[in-house]
Amino acid sequence: MRLKPVPVEIEKGKINVDIDLEEGKTPFIVVYCQGEAKITFLPEHGETKVVTHQGKVKRVKFDEGEDF
Repeated sequence: MRLKPVPVEIEKGKINVDIDLEEGKTPFIVVYCQGEAKITFLPEHGETKVVTHQGKVKRVKFDEGEDF
């Protein structure tokens, strides 16, 4: 799975994100819904869509491609 859980401190209202910059994937997104947060790195070429349903995150879709 591409989405990895991120610890959330509900009391302070803060999300601390530890990232490994050695992966070389600097663009990333953090998705938060109902007390749960997840992180994923964005593809080099493509689209990442966050799909919601009734005010909640339903899924994250990846559509990748490569320049010819």
